[in-house]
Amino acid sequence: MSSNSPAELMQRVDTELAHVWMVRTFLKHSEEAAEDDELAEVHRELYDYMLALGGPLKEGNAEEYLKVARKKLAKLRRATEQFIAIQPEISGHTNFQMAAVSLRAAVDSIGQLLSTAP
Repeated sequence: MSSNSPAELMQRVDTELAHVWMVRTFLKHSEEAAEDDELAEVHRELYDYMLALGGPLKEGNAEEYLKVARKKLAKLRRATEQFIAIQPEISGHTNFQMAAVSLRAAVDSIGQLLSTAP
């Protein structure tokens, strides 16, 4: 995996962010988010991470994209851990359980990809 160019890594991270986006959209539009400030904070943090990467992605600036992605990764991980912690009290519905699993898998994959970046 370490043989990936910065541009390839950027694309692979962005593919994982598609999963994060879907979880974020699910959370944002859930009735529970309107009623729970912590859950609303999670979907805002997920959005902020992706928003920060949008400019470098559009410019095709892989080095800047990877730099920002690494810099903000801790916030993405915190938001993920927060969601996983509050998910059982928010809802035990399978949709929320799978959202937690999906988010964790995508963020773990992003972390792995970024650890291989030059």
